[in-house]
Amino acid sequence: MIHSHTIDVPHGVDAGTQIPITTITGTHPGPVLALIAGNHGYEYPPILALQKLRAHIDDGELSGTLILVHVANLPSFLGRTVYFSPVDGKNLNRVYPGQSDGTVSQRIAYAITREVIGKADYVLDLHCGDGNESLRPYVYQAVTGEEKMDAAVARLVLAFGIDHILVDRNRPKDPAQSLYCSTTAITRGKPAVTIESGLLGMSDVASVDRIVYGVRGVMRELKMTKDGPPPVENPVYLDPSAVIVSPATGILYPLVERDQMVARGTVVARITDFFGVEIALVESPLAGKVLYVVATPPIVKGQPVACVGTVRQ
Repeated sequence: MIHSHTIDVPHGVDAGTQIPITTITGTHPGPVLALIAGNHGYEYPPILALQKLRAHIDDGELSGTLILVHVANLPSFLGRTVYFSPVDGKNLNRVYPGQSDGTVSQRIAYAITREVIGKADYVLDLHCGDGNESLRPYVYQAVTGEEKMDAAVARLVLAFGIDHILVDRNRPKDPAQSLYCSTTAITRGKPAVTIESGLLGMSDVASVDRIVYGVRGVMRELKMTKDGPPPVENPVYLDPSAVIVSPATGILYPLVERDQMVARGTVVARITDFFGVEIALVESPLAGKVLYVVATPPIVKGQPVACVGTVRQ
């Protein structure tokens, strides 16, 4: 059975919104897998991938249930904004598990936590490089220190099929302050993975199909379908990693490319003031591969410039 509907996020301290969702219930028993797109509204490949999946999933051949969140952050999607909601100025993927009486981003997070994550057994949070990020595909593998959870997360990561895997040891442990969508699931006992496929607000077919392919791999691994792509064979683990943030507000000039190898101390970007005077050089704190670099001129102090991960030998 295929059922499409919206979750209403009611008015509060600001305007309400809706979250478009499709639930596909198979004819055979199995797990509930939630696929969440559009936590960041300018990240289009995940949104288009779920449109493609919805059209091709055969509920008669499906074991279990798929929950497709087509666009989590409709205000950002319709407003074409990078990172932040045009309504409350907040980053949806930093306010989980949300608040029922908060601003609209917090109320969206609250609704997804209750109505989607709360009903799922597994969660895939689907992302790409936002409108300012030149990004190579990779996935986050959260490490919690809990053997059973870590094994389940690692299984999903390999099943998705993207070969670059960033090992993330620094996610919050408190379910009341989980911040991130996937961490909200993990802190509630549900294995979850964050996916990155796409760049610079583009809607290229390769990035969309990579997500579709990965979801099909996870569905095969969870025995929700009889076939699907195999797990990745030669993963590249990145551990440790660092998100390099800007020391200043101004105009950014990136000096590296995505997928480039850099040494510790490599200058990855320079920043000038609005009159062209150089005010900062941004260096990589470790040697490794550039997973993404901000490739557009605006930069604000404290916002990301690049992410670098050390290739584990």
